[in-house]
Amino acid sequence: MRIAIVIPARFASTRLPGKPLLRETGKYLIQHVYERACQARCATDVIVATDDERIFDAVREFGGRPVMTRSDHASGTDRIAEVARHLPAALIVNLQGDEPQFDPAALDHLAGLLLSDSSAEMATLAVPIVDRETYVNPNAVKVVCDGNGKALYFSRSPIPMARDGDPDFSVRPPLFLQHLGVYAYRREFLLRLASTPPHPLELTEKLEQLRVLAMGCSIKVGLIDVAHKGVDTPSDYAEFVRAYSASEARRAA
Repeated sequence: MRIAIVIPARFASTRLPGKPLLRETGKYLIQHVYERACQARCATDVIVATDDERIFDAVREFGGRPVMTRSDHASGTDRIAEVARHLPAALIVNLQGDEPQFDPAALDHLAGLLLSDSSAEMATLAVPIVDRETYVNPNAVKVVCDGNGKALYFSRSPIPMARDGDPDFSVRPPLFLQHLGVYAYRREFLLRLASTPPHPLELTEKLEQLRVLAMGCSIKVGLIDVAHKGVDTPSDYAEFVRAYSASEARRAA
């Protein structure tokens, strides 16, 4: 079965313009993400989907596979759907272009969720919440699941709400989960999703995955232990550069 990892990459960013082409490590940020994706055993194709010629040229420069897409897409989902229409892949994995430390084994786990459950149209990942700060942070998206590991709802609000006191983050299996923005889709479902108008719940919470639940479709949720931090701000990138430099120094020692 062919499984394509598609990495959407835009030049524009409110908090960190041009971040795919940041290169303080000697490699473009998008190159770090691409190389991580190539380490996933499940990947038969790894593609960078972009609407910017500078990113297209940079990916081609380091030997990656870029695909030029339209510039009027409202979301990364729409961008990867455009690419998926022309791919002979059964499953499409969407890895964000600002995740240079994402674990390749987690991508294999993500794809495996769909390979092992034919009833799920889509899959994603989550990590246990271990502190109240994350639990109440609206930028940390939460997910609650049923007994079969399928999503019941996603929200920026604290869910499930601990009505009688503080939440117990030690409960096992974990009840309080932070959603990670990485997805796997069956190709036909991705194309249907991209052609479906946004749902009011999606527009209210600003969470695309709520469109899937509103369609009556299922999202399988896999658990991993640790979420690597993405690069959203200049300080995030500086932290990544420090971590990468330290890792390279240890390797050379």
